[in-house]
Amino acid sequence: MSIKADAARGTGTLEARNLTKDFHLRSGFKTTVLHAVKDVSFTLEPGRTVALVGESGSGKSTIARMLMKLETPTSGEILLDGKPSGTRGGALERYRSDVQMVFQDPFASLNPFHTIVHHLERPIRLHHPELSRAEVRERAVQLLERVRLTPGESFAERRPHELSGGQRQRVAIARALAPGARFIVADEPVSMLDVSIRLGVLNLLADLQREENLGVLYITHDLATARHFSDEIMVLYKGDVVERGPADEVILNPQHEYTTTLLGAAPEPDNLGKLRDEVRAELGIVG
Repeated sequence: MSIKADAARGTGTLEARNLTKDFHLRSGFKTTVLHAVKDVSFTLEPGRTVALVGESGSGKSTIARMLMKLETPTSGEILLDGKPSGTRGGALERYRSDVQMVFQDPFASLNPFHTIVHHLERPIRLHHPELSRAEVRERAVQLLERVRLTPGESFAERRPHELSGGQRQRVAIARALAPGARFIVADEPVSMLDVSIRLGVLNLLADLQREENLGVLYITHDLATARHFSDEIMVLYKGDVVERGPADEVILNPQHEYTTTLLGAAPEPDNLGKLRDEVRAELGIVG
């Protein structure tokens, strides 16, 4: 059984249009307005990755939470396939079947009291009620194998504490795919993992993006990985997109001083080249 959604998968776009988010902070009788995100627009397309890059506090996660309907924009809108996205009821459920998130912390995003297969079967049952119990189980095991946890049955009945951080994040990716998602919001998906296993998780995301024709928003503070795993980079500073363009162009010819500052904090060029060669080798890219 395929884990793909119906024929609509791999078509359409997810568009953020003029998103703005303000928070009102009260201290005694005084209220301060924090402008977390200011008039941000971008489009996610099937088979392409957009990297949203910035330091902590720049507004990256606020944008992710708005895309996931966990925060309501102060102004602006989110369009799915050219139409305003749902905000409640069945419309919201359909939106969330198409747009899913991989959270930063693989240790906090899984319930320690439930088995791994429970985490996958629950969204499958919710979004695909027509499936029998056996079909739900089969699809859950397929998802485990799809994220390189093989054989899937050997991981199904384990609990999160029995897995490593990298394995947990693979389960989180499988859970995001479970409803049949067309768009993935990956919020710093490898920042809490050991350096030695980050590349494997990023390679997995790259494989899934290509094979499942997913649109991916890759949120990170690391321009090195943004360059090599993204088609387009947007640089976010204090809620504003200060620079955007094709990944190589932004990295090799930065136009904003903040981008230059971020590049100064990135690994040395020789290390970037080594990372690129490792990535290309693992993805089977020649030349």
